Amino acid sequence: MIHTPHPHTPQQRAPSGARAVVVDAPGRHRIVSGPRPEPGPEEVRVAVHAAGICGSDHELYEGTRPRSHVRYPVTPGHEWSGTVDAVGEGVDARLVGRRVVAEGFRACLRCVRCREGATTLCLRGYDETGFTQPGAFADVLVLPARLLHPLPDGADLTAAALLEPAAVAAAAVLAAGVRPGDRVAVVGAGTLGVLAVQLLAAFSPGELLAVDPRRTRGELALDAGASRARTPDEVARERGAFDAVLETAGAPGTAGDACRLARPGGCVVLAGALGDGAEGLDPLRLVLGQLTVRSVFGAPSAAWSYAVRAFTEGQLAPRALVTQEYPLDRFGEALERVRDDPAAGKVLLRP
Repeated sequence: MIHTPHPHTPQQRAPSGARAVVVDAPGRHRIVSGPRPEPGPEEVRVAVHAAGICGSDHELYEGTRPRSHVRYPVTPGHEWSGTVDAVGEGVDARLVGRRVVAEGFRACLRCVRCREGATTLCLRGYDETGFTQPGAFADVLVLPARLLHPLPDGADLTAAALLEPAAVAAAAVLAAGVRPGDRVAVVGAGTLGVLAVQLLAAFSPGELLAVDPRRTRGELALDAGASRARTPDEVARERGAFDAVLETAGAPGTAGDACRLARPGGCVVLAGALGDGAEGLDPLRLVLGQLTVRSVFGAPSAAWSYAVRAFTEGQLAPRALVTQEYPLDRFGEALERVRDDPAAGKVLLRP
């Protein structure tokens, strides 16, 4: 039987020390302890409240993530929330005690792409918290202060741990350019899909369909604001019916499914993390249908600001997606739960 700690009773940690999960190589991890790291100039140290586990963390552990997008040994954890407990030189001391989340991409802010606002396309190359830089599967995290997004006093930090996937969902919604009255479909009702549904519902679409083979996930999407929830088989006859389609599942055939749902001249946004074996798009369908296809990998600063604002204003409520919480030293068990339990929602590690 899996023990789920009470959300308000995190394990005690020694103020003078800090633990972290370290993945030395695919399939090998350990829990290390040492002094609490000190923030350098323009950096902050954050006491981690909670950190979410997602499919890309599993890829990191199994060694299936592209080698250019991981650097071993590494402490994973790119979905997190916490409280600033120390600041380095050049950082406003008033940040201490603030509840925060932060962007993961370490963009240079100087190249052409960054100056356009496309910080996830930084020409310096890929560099992200939890993959190439130490992440939040730890008691504390040190990172550049410029990446922070402060939250209001009293913000629900357990819910806020899902603001990273919410920012990715926000990037997809912004890319889709949805207008009030549009017919919109979301393919996939996992964490990313349900968060996208919540954001899309605020645009007052004419229809908001969630597509997922799991009935329980469809019910979550309905609670999030979808007007209908259907399985892929049930929408087979609805081809060419939607102004905008967001693909969030990353399953082998879902990119093609999304394109088939889009109307002629419609927009398709691919946001799911497609792995090996993903089926290609049909170029004839794209050309004859004059579809606009966009893709999303991570979230630029504008999408983060949008997601944090929606969370602050109550338009984004991710707490219901959290289904299990594990202490840090049970990282391996938590990772297995994400991998082996199709019914698992968002699993959090709690230092």
